[in-house]
Amino acid sequence: MTQEFHRIRRMPPYVFAEVNQAKAAARAGGEDIIDLGMGNPDTGTPPHIVAKLVEAVQDPRTHRYSSSKGIPGLRRALAGYYARRFGVPLDPETEVVATLGSKEGLANLAAAITSPGDTILVPNPSYPIHQFGFIIAGASVRSIPASPDDGMLEALERAVRHSVPKPTALIVNFPSNPTAYCADLAFYRDVVALCRKHDIFILSDLAYAEIYFGDAPPPSLLQVPGAKEIAVEFTSLSKTYSMPGWRMGFAAGNARLIAALARMKSYLDYGAFTPIQVAATAALNGPQDCVAEMRALYRERRDVLVRGLAQAGWDMPSPEGSMFAWAPIPPRYAHLGSVEFSKLLLARAKVAVAPGIGFGEHGDTHVRIALVENTQRLRQAVRNVRAFLGSDSNRAESVGPEAATVVSTEAAAV
Repeated sequence: MTQEFHRIRRMPPYVFAEVNQAKAAARAGGEDIIDLGMGNPDTGTPPHIVAKLVEAVQDPRTHRYSSSKGIPGLRRALAGYYARRFGVPLDPETEVVATLGSKEGLANLAAAITSPGDTILVPNPSYPIHQFGFIIAGASVRSIPASPDDGMLEALERAVRHSVPKPTALIVNFPSNPTAYCADLAFYRDVVALCRKHDIFILSDLAYAEIYFGDAPPPSLLQVPGAKEIAVEFTSLSKTYSMPGWRMGFAAGNARLIAALARMKSYLDYGAFTPIQVAATAALNGPQDCVAEMRALYRERRDVLVRGLAQAGWDMPSPEGSMFAWAPIPPRYAHLGSVEFSKLLLARAKVAVAPGIGFGEHGDTHVRIALVENTQRLRQAVRNVRAFLGSDSNRAESVGPEAATVVSTEAAAV
């Protein structure tokens, strides 16, 4: 049989493959590539969290099947975090589910609440699972602007008027991956009011809640009165505690949506390994100095990168949150698009970045730069880019066939 499977047909080819293949080939040839492509934290998990994992894993009782919705102590710890950080009360029994990272939770909730042909509203550009979780579940995705302003609100109103069927759910993600946009509570109030009026669920991705550089920390959508009637919010320990490989996240909010996710998960997994859940509990309940240190580290890296590239002639907005810079392609190279520019930057400056088109077609004018190398390596990247941009012999030329389609992938990750 040669026909392609239905759900696989709805997933475009892997747009990051060209850049990743070029990166692998360069490294195989002995070249020193500075990899700022994947959002993969380079710092180790804080020692007290690792120590709790080691302690827990030495107890044979923790080697058995765990709980798919999360052990009770972990769900209580997440509820405690929301109470301290946002002033939001949560019932750990009915309003919290532990997930295998926020990505798994988003995908499984999409599968739980979606009927074929449903209309889902997703910012474009956005983290790939935001749209493809629903596409895999059979929905149709309608793109809306990605910035948290009147443009997004007006697009929501138009979508309600003109979509058939009426939208079922809206995705929001602030601080955002990849754009680093941040939203305030006033914007969330408007979104909640609009979605309550039209019976639209909201799925909020708050994975970068603790990576912010301004005076005011990012709010939770659940802080808005009435939000829990229609909304669920996803958080993650991956960036906050530098635990990406541990795969520990949460969903919190509307009890009906949480119950749907918990029921779906009960058929699909037994939850994370119990020692990981015990260590995650220690992370949430323990000392938080490590979070402040992590935030300061990313701020320093942001400043080195953004200021250095500005001096090199590549201006970009300084992100107020997340671990990414969303960089417009320099005008001289704009005609190449994000894939070809990324390949050119890799070949000439030895710096790997993520092509913006991997996050949606409206991202093709940008590349995403992850703050996942130390300041010394970032300064080296700036020097390499400065030499590339300043070379008299340099021409804005393509280094390979252009990619024609948008794709989502794990390399865009986290």
